[in-house]
Amino acid sequence: MIAAVGHGDLTSGTLELTEAELRAALERFPVQRAGLVRAGSGVPVAFARAVRAAGRELVVVIPAQGMVPVLLPERDRVAVGELVSLAGQVRLVAYDLADRDACMGADERMIAECRQLLAVRDGSPSNGRDATAHLVAYARARGIPVEVVWPEGAAREAIPGGPARDAGRRSRGSSHLSTTMGLAPTATTGKADQPR
Repeated sequence: MIAAVGHGDLTSGTLELTEAELRAALERFPVQRAGLVRAGSGVPVAFARAVRAAGRELVVVIPAQGMVPVLLPERDRVAVGELVSLAGQVRLVAYDLADRDACMGADERMIAECRQLLAVRDGSPSNGRDATAHLVAYARARGIPVEVVWPEGAAREAIPGGPARDAGRRSRGSSHLSTTMGLAPTATTGKADQPR
């Protein structure tokens, strides 16, 4: 499978540019490889749209408590609805959405089962809020190839009182519901069951 991660504060224009670049990146991989993303707004939706436009299977990871999906923050609810409608498979994975370390752990487990990571990243280091740099390093340390996507003209939202972001930097480089609890998401139904 091919996983995707990225900054959570991209501008709407950047998300449109990113979707096009993600689709182009997907064209370089075998078509039988599904896309895998953790539910949320922004990059997950751009990736999901690119995956479906490329004719690939999409697997979406959603947080759960026991066998019940967790209610996501209001800002993510519309996005999650779209992700579920695009998904060929939804995985419920036990982790605490309010715990940054638990979310990062869910991303690490997702990346660990993939053969490729697409990272929407401007090259900045982890800052305590954004874990994209950490997840790129995590993948590389495990020998998982990483392709960084940062379209020309891309920008991140300004954080009040924070430093301005560099908008032009470019780096190179029928749904099935499966309930999975424990340390790693494991598919139990759908085409994405097959190793990629």
